[in-house]
Amino acid sequence: MQTLSFKNGDQLPILGLGTWKSKPGEVRQAVFWAIQAGYRHIDCAAIYQNEKEVGQGIADAIAEGLVKRKDLFVTSKLWNDSHRHEDVRPALEKSLNDLRLDYLDLYLIHWPIAFKPGIGFATHREEFYTYQDVPLAQTWEAMQDVKKAGLTRHIGVSNFNQAKLKEILSLEGDKPEMNQIELQPFLPQEALVKFCKENGMLVTAYSPLGSPDSRAERHKNDPKLLENPVVNQIAAKHKATVGQVLIAWSIARSIAVIPKSVNQNRIIENLKAADIILDQDDMVQLANIGVTHRFVDGSFFTGPQSPYKLSDLWDS
Repeated sequence: MQTLSFKNGDQLPILGLGTWKSKPGEVRQAVFWAIQAGYRHIDCAAIYQNEKEVGQGIADAIAEGLVKRKDLFVTSKLWNDSHRHEDVRPALEKSLNDLRLDYLDLYLIHWPIAFKPGIGFATHREEFYTYQDVPLAQTWEAMQDVKKAGLTRHIGVSNFNQAKLKEILSLEGDKPEMNQIELQPFLPQEALVKFCKENGMLVTAYSPLGSPDSRAERHKNDPKLLENPVVNQIAAKHKATVGQVLIAWSIARSIAVIPKSVNQNRIIENLKAADIILDQDDMVQLANIGVTHRFVDGSFFTGPQSPYKLSDLWDS
């Protein structure tokens, strides 16, 4: 398995198992199957509401002798309701407790958006904090503190645009080592990826298959990445699945990628994407795919009751 290197030499397996939208009751077995198949990178988040089951899956694999804790790279994320300095460490400690771990390999600020404590998804103005109430600098200082305390080995962000990254990079102390963002051929985000790499950040791609499991009404007219003829032609050429091609596309860009599945055969199939080498012609075709679309558009954070705008999330 190809790896990406952090500045201190720690290695991140380039292909991991995503757990967003994996239901409790399914994800424990999925994590065990993934580790059994050879995955060593598991991506989690508090808001996925399944970290206890993820932790059980990891514990099962360790108990079976498949791995030791040190063999795994586990990421979790700070939810929007814990951005105040005093809330960051308790949030991380809850994730550690749920995951049955003593430390994380990577902890990310999930979104550059702050809610008041205990709010899962803010819908009314009084449920939000503003940047004046809780500056990103305050949250980042607390992230550095939990790293110094040994609760996580690396810290970073998710869904941060260039402006927000520059704000963090201008601060004293540790710089973010990762930005996890939506990346797929309809949304290659070339400029943002380039900026991250130039500033010493690794990049992880989420929703690499175009969120095909979304059932939300607002997504019913979204373009179907898995049905795109360009991707299907490349898959046929490589005698691969469409999903494998989309995973291989991120790997070809030296970007970590975390496809989600709770199906054992699909989990194994996704892992084999690491063996697929896309050639220059494939990459050019995907770069000129002719469709632009962001599946995770952030509109659920920027409604009329929110103090945040889409420009707080995405580069123009």
